[in-house]
Amino acid sequence: MDKKKNGLSSMLLIFRLVIGAVFIFSSVVKGIDPLGTAYRVEDYLEVYGWYFLVDFSLALAILLIIVEFALGVSMLLRLRFRLGALGVLLIMIIFTVVTYYDATLNLVPDCGCFGDAVKLSNWETFYKNIVLIVMALVVFAMRKKAAQKTPVWLQTSLLTIISLGFGVFVYYNIAHLPAMDFRIWKVGNDMKTVGEGDAKVYVSYKNTQSGEVKEYLSPNYPWNDSTWKAQWEFVGQRFDNSSVIKKHELIIEDSLGNDFTRDLIENPGVQVLIVSPDLEKADPEGMTKALQMANDFSGNISFAVLTGSDFDFAGKYFSVRSADVEVYFADDIELKVMVRSNPGIVILNNGVVVNKYHYNDFDEIKEFDTK
Repeated sequence: MDKKKNGLSSMLLIFRLVIGAVFIFSSVVKGIDPLGTAYRVEDYLEVYGWYFLVDFSLALAILLIIVEFALGVSMLLRLRFRLGALGVLLIMIIFTVVTYYDATLNLVPDCGCFGDAVKLSNWETFYKNIVLIVMALVVFAMRKKAAQKTPVWLQTSLLTIISLGFGVFVYYNIAHLPAMDFRIWKVGNDMKTVGEGDAKVYVSYKNTQSGEVKEYLSPNYPWNDSTWKAQWEFVGQRFDNSSVIKKHELIIEDSLGNDFTRDLIENPGVQVLIVSPDLEKADPEGMTKALQMANDFSGNISFAVLTGSDFDFAGKYFSVRSADVEVYFADDIELKVMVRSNPGIVILNNGVVVNKYHYNDFDEIKEFDTK
């Protein structure tokens, strides 16, 4: 009997520690990038047709992050454990149902369960949730065995203080850029396309008499042999770009649809990008400061605005502000990946991201990096 009791106690200990660790890790990586979590929440709200809640995406994301963190702490430290066990079970039921439909219908390609830190497919997420919900059921069934005898008011106070402290951390990552950047546009990354010199072109020719078709790697074919050319006619060509590595999915165009991606991202000098996924939602004071910097700084530093807003709105927006800066257009989702701020500033030097700024930190910019 004692062995069985000890075995159950060990299982309960392991399960609550695993659940607690997963919940805390998940909430911390989300808390590092709350806006990214808000974008995922918005995706789900739109998929389910709950458009009336879209404007509250950030508030819902913050609530989710802090509740998840509090439940993780409850599991690890056994604070309000019986209530925490119920909360974990309920949230795992909801998450499991949502991820099942997500996996079967592919409603949202990336659930964002672990932010941008760890990427899981929808089915991997579902299987992970199945394991966790089994653990949650066991922990809930045995919740009275792990509950503390410490006064409830003390447990509540400790859990509240710890959660509020984490809430301050979450707020910091909203008011400034995330404490850690898990995305491709993080500082230090070289965003230049590589391998283009190794791209291959294949040409196909057909024999006019036999109908045989041959493919050659250009320019390794007898193109200057007049006898050969009299017997063979050009059919077509294909490109092999498998050696080309593009670091990002961003496409930047001007108002006429001309592609300026390489010109701006791979500018051999210093390139300052004022990024606004949506001008209508851009912080007015932040945009004023950014445009003022574009007017004040001169020399070999190039400024440009990237926005996800349409041409007509952008034209009116910048004409009112008498902005003397080039405006380009890109997908708003890619711009949100670039910098978690609206507006934000991204500084590149020869294609390398050397710094990024949230609009609350624009006053810290005294000079632009040139190294």
